[in-house]
Amino acid sequence: MKPFQVGDVTFGDGRLAIIAGPCVIESLDHALMMATECASRARDAGLGFIYKSSFDKANRSSIKSFRGLGMEAGLDVLRQVKDKIGVPVLTDVHDVSQVQAVAEVADILQIPAFLSRQTDLVTEAARSGRVVNVKKGQFLAPNDARNIVEKARDAGCERLLLTERGVSFGYNNLVVDMRSFAIMREFGAPIVFDVTHSLQLPGGLGHATGGQSEYIEPLARAGVAAGVDAVFMEVHECPERAPSDGPNALPLERMQSLLTMLRDINQLVWSGPTKQPKA
Repeated sequence: MKPFQVGDVTFGDGRLAIIAGPCVIESLDHALMMATECASRARDAGLGFIYKSSFDKANRSSIKSFRGLGMEAGLDVLRQVKDKIGVPVLTDVHDVSQVQAVAEVADILQIPAFLSRQTDLVTEAARSGRVVNVKKGQFLAPNDARNIVEKARDAGCERLLLTERGVSFGYNNLVVDMRSFAIMREFGAPIVFDVTHSLQLPGGLGHATGGQSEYIEPLARAGVAAGVDAVFMEVHECPERAPSDGPNALPLERMQSLLTMLRDINQLVWSGPTKQPKA
């Protein structure tokens, strides 16, 4: 696996990166505050940091749910986060028509899990020149991610991330198979563990998705112990007031202690001259 840089963040050489932020962009002031606070905590733990937030949540459970600020306003917020806070940013693209405009701002284009098999979207993002992060769909086995990698590389993308975010397990539940990290690593792309989305209960509230944020820390520790290259987490200063994914978000007050623990586990896993995770 060939490491690559996103700003000052390295993926793929044993350094743990953190991708974090609120699920959806709420306002410029909120985004600047959250980017500042999350970046500070990652920096204090000695970890690379990418700010994540979506300008549109196109797959909300209810028609009444808040989706975001929209592409134009949302990209303006992300541009200001980059300029004022000085961190790389990641956001979703949902349609081929969005890729060019989003690539002018975002450092990483993210393909949502439900769209991970959309060939036109994956290849258009792959041609953008930006890093692409594809979330493996909840309906896919780890080996199925090989096809995603082949699509992206056929379109010329070598800076690719693969994200595990849980697999459907009965109704309104997800489960993470820790074998998936090792399986997907064989395809030559750095592996991201989306710990907070893995703790969703999709549709579990009837009109919205539920979640089990109390299990974020143990699941994140397990993923880093399994040798992932990055941890993705939705973070909010007040999850009970978050307009999207509050039930599975990490409260900001719990972030520092978790990052310190993950840093230490990562150093233990990747110690030694081979720079490979120990079995």
